[in-house]
Amino acid sequence: MLVAVYAVFALAAGARAGVQIATRFSEAPLAYTLSAVAAVVYVLATVALARGGAASFRVAVAACSVELAGVLVVGTLSLVDSAAFPDATVWSGFGRGYGFVPLVLPVVGLWWLRRTARTGGGTHTGGGRPVGGG
Repeated sequence: MLVAVYAVFALAAGARAGVQIATRFSEAPLAYTLSAVAAVVYVLATVALARGGAASFRVAVAACSVELAGVLVVGTLSLVDSAAFPDATVWSGFGRGYGFVPLVLPVVGLWWLRRTARTGGGTHTGGGRPVGGG
């Protein structure tokens, strides 16, 4: 389920950024670039969570961590300095435009990675995922 949600967000953020950059980049270059960065992070998280293995586990932890930092920093900046964000990003207002899922998703992702690493699916058997799925 977690991989599916990340895949949906990768598609949504990528499509949003692609349209924004192609049609009106000059209106809010920072916001649109940040949406593209979010899309890349979601793609990395999706692939790493789906693959398993030690390297993928590390990439998934890094992607979820960058995502959490991004949503916290961009969310705060978008509220404190709204002039810097004339248009919303995926992470603006802590993901308000997406029902705050961008704020909750990396927390759930990191929790899941930590939990599965402790319950027998550590990096030596599946990169933070229980053997046979998870």
